[in-house]
Amino acid sequence: MKTNHRPRIALLVEVSRAYGREMLRGISLYARTQADWSLLHEEMTLDSGVPNWISRTRVDGVIARVDQHTIEPLRQLRVPVVDVRCNRKFTGVPQVEADNQRVSQMAFEHLWERGFRRFAFCGFRFAKYSDERLAAFRELVRAAKCEFTEYQSPGAPGVALTELERAGVVEQESLAQWLSTLKRPTGLFVCNDIRGQQVLNACRIANIAVPDDVGVIGVDDDDTLCSICDPTLSSVRPDAEGAGYRAAEILDGMLAGQKPARDTERIAPLSVTERLSTKVVAVEDAELARVCRYIRHNACSGINVGDVVEITSLSRRQLERRFRDVLGHTPHHQITMTQVARVKQLLIDTDMTLEQIAPMAGYTHKESLGAVFKRETGQAPGEFRTEYRKASTTQPTSVNQTEG
Repeated sequence: MKTNHRPRIALLVEVSRAYGREMLRGISLYARTQADWSLLHEEMTLDSGVPNWISRTRVDGVIARVDQHTIEPLRQLRVPVVDVRCNRKFTGVPQVEADNQRVSQMAFEHLWERGFRRFAFCGFRFAKYSDERLAAFRELVRAAKCEFTEYQSPGAPGVALTELERAGVVEQESLAQWLSTLKRPTGLFVCNDIRGQQVLNACRIANIAVPDDVGVIGVDDDDTLCSICDPTLSSVRPDAEGAGYRAAEILDGMLAGQKPARDTERIAPLSVTERLSTKVVAVEDAELARVCRYIRHNACSGINVGDVVEITSLSRRQLERRFRDVLGHTPHHQITMTQVARVKQLLIDTDMTLEQIAPMAGYTHKESLGAVFKRETGQAPGEFRTEYRKASTTQPTSVNQTEG
């Protein structure tokens, strides 16, 4: 459908979530660089209906979070529509969504690399994205021949997603009871960051140590939500901006009379942002796990191996042997890795000088810290900060990133 006027594109996408905001950014990027569109949008939530103004305004195309309540009003517009919610299939409406198989794989690999060999999943029943992530994660765990258990909140088909999520807030006791049945340590994949916050709250009710007893990873990498979690929540970062850009590209083709090549396009996630909820070395040895927890909590206070020996029933020789047998390195190296991780976080998140950072990482002199940092990372602290900030101005491509 060619027009002689500037196409007016309605965007029915929420701004209440990081995924929606990033998607809008991708659509905007396409509109600015590849098409001459006028974008129409108003603030809305995930389950908002079709706004009244859309039927009174000339609209040439729509990118929307389509569901059973909005499909008919959108069809009545008789313009091309691209669905970026993908909760169910509607004839003639192409879809762009996250690749939930790859999302689950990224979460599984992250937990596996941290030593977890028992796994669990917690989601929202009847939420399509949650069901798909559960199925994919379950298959990955079974292929690895590991233990698996799951928990889904009560729900019913057709219930709005926000209602399902709201129900998760009031089921804390039953969720805490289920979490208490998990063997330690367990790697827990939650369907999204909202569910992750609910799980972490329930862990506190059940007095479950995170990440030592249960390591938790979510999806969406909503920085605000992940940061208010206690501990901060690790999360798979989807390519929401890429999904928005691709949706706009498909719509542009439809406006030109082209038929989409596929009914559904799945966009691979970008990376995992590691925060405190999975920052752990998962081990079966209870005493070794206790020692690792002590190191993680106290390494930046300037402790040494002698201090570690004092809090364990193991002799220094036994402690050294267990570390080498289970983790492949020494207690001293475990202390150093924890300190270096703290330095990286401060270099990334602040403008503090190395002299200011040194005492916060357990070092008296910045020179000794600088030497250790370069030995462990291959870069001087200033080089690391410069390179990270330069990379952060482009799309992330690594599988794992680390934050606080």
